[in-house]
Amino acid sequence: MSYGDVLSSYEKFDFTDGPWTRPVYRKGSGPAVIVIHEMPGLHPLVVRFADRVAEAGMTVFCPSLFGTPGRPISRGYALTTMLGAICIRREFNVWATDKSSPIVDWLRALARKAHAECGGKGVGAVGMCFTGGFALAMMTEPSVVAPVLSQPSMPAAQGSRKRAAGFDASPAEVACAKARFEDEDLSLLGLRYKSDVLVPDARWESYKKTFGDRFESIELSDEDAAPAMIPPHSVLTLHLKNDGPSKAAEQRTIAFFKQRTGA
Repeated sequence: MSYGDVLSSYEKFDFTDGPWTRPVYRKGSGPAVIVIHEMPGLHPLVVRFADRVAEAGMTVFCPSLFGTPGRPISRGYALTTMLGAICIRREFNVWATDKSSPIVDWLRALARKAHAECGGKGVGAVGMCFTGGFALAMMTEPSVVAPVLSQPSMPAAQGSRKRAAGFDASPAEVACAKARFEDEDLSLLGLRYKSDVLVPDARWESYKKTFGDRFESIELSDEDAAPAMIPPHSVLTLHLKNDGPSKAAEQRTIAFFKQRTGA
């Protein structure tokens, strides 16, 4: 079985905006949801989640921003991707607080394309881990109406209280999101494990303080996580169970997309 087999039911196309071209995998029908993969790439468990979104009556767009599409996750693969590519590529911001990654411009353009093609009330977007905060920064694109932050781990918090409490979105992007939440009666969904050191308590409190009751927080305990190679972290993929609070978090995410996009 080749890596690409897990994506065999998807239509692949290359999408270019500005200086970047990336492959995108599309499946389903109905309003669009952009599923932005976690580290180390568009691995089979991300695809599994995207499949479930498509089965719920939406069109999923899965961009491949780094890594090898379809390749299973492993410690070595994750480390190689992080150290050998992400930290030195200009389209990603790892350390700076209050600043989004340049690749978010490309994602906004993808959202415009997806909405134009798929219709509905707007587009859903979920980021995971390294990309976890991207959906918030994407709110400056009017078509994005259902942002989900799953274990948003950037900016890297190690050694800095400011980064621990910070977002990977600019003050202008945050202000735009806050205004749209109120003006359009929208909201933000956030998912994390309470013990996850990559998503510090200070950052979660910042989301709550900044967005108030427009921030729907789902926090899971360690016992809710499926056993995996790393401590509880990946809410919708690696640590997802088939029942209990973990499964309920996945189901709530999909219901959030359906409600906001009009699927």
